[in-house]
Amino acid sequence: MPYMLLILESRTQRPSRTPEEGHAVYDRMVRFSEDLQARGLLVASNSLRSDREGVRVQVREGRPALLDGPFSESKEMVGGFFYLDCQTRDEAVAIAATCPAAEWATVEVREVGPCYDD
Repeated sequence: MPYMLLILESRTQRPSRTPEEGHAVYDRMVRFSEDLQARGLLVASNSLRSDREGVRVQVREGRPALLDGPFSESKEMVGGFFYLDCQTRDEAVAIAATCPAAEWATVEVREVGPCYDD
């Protein structure tokens, strides 16, 4: 079953790190990703740039409305993701618990599937 691990981090966290701390954190996440890849569980992963460089798009009455980041109404941002192929939800949760980001952020586990209930 496909699961997405979303890394939800404080918007103020990255700017508070020194460059050395930022590289160390990133290197830990890369090693975590490589381990998942070696175990045949990783479909895709990547980190995301700060929401300062993002844009939100809504279309209302046929007209697009754009909101440039940062998104001040949000205390957290999605800092990255892991797309996994797991046997069970429990396996995905166990993997999330070993993610280094769980030490400084929240790792949200979501099953991939349609956006409607049957």
